[in-house]
Amino acid sequence: MATDINSVVLVGRLTRDAMLRYSSSGSGFLSFTIAVNRSKRNADGSWGDEASFIDCIYFGQNSQSISQYLVKGKQVAIQGELRQTKWENDGQPRSKLDVVVNTLSLLSSGNQGQSSGGNFSSQYSQRPQNQMRDNMQGAPASQPSQPVSGPGPESFEDDSIPF
Repeated sequence: MATDINSVVLVGRLTRDAMLRYSSSGSGFLSFTIAVNRSKRNADGSWGDEASFIDCIYFGQNSQSISQYLVKGKQVAIQGELRQTKWENDGQPRSKLDVVVNTLSLLSSGNQGQSSGGNFSSQYSQRPQNQMRDNMQGAPASQPSQPVSGPGPESFEDDSIPF
């Protein structure tokens, strides 16, 4: 049985302010769209940008507190997974892919380089705070680094390596 991988990492800019919504259970989540640019050769041979617009959903305990920072033009880095939503509209099957965000990093100001209190990078994760705290408490105390034994790059004498 093969192991499947569903992982997405994107850096882009918000196309509009994030929308804070609430589920039927009362927990908050954010929905937003980011534009991710790529270089594309035009018909005349010149290079230009082409944007892809990616819908994202962030479920997290801190979604309400970070919604104020997710404004149009803000550059963000996200890591998450693709989720497909299926529905029917007028008898026609429809589907849509969204990125469910696991980690969100704020990278720059929303006004693309103009100073507005400084750029900063903050990382928000959906991991529960108590789980993060428990993981930190169980971490071993840092110890001085020990040299790693084993062959170094100079010990390889194989002429079959093509570089």
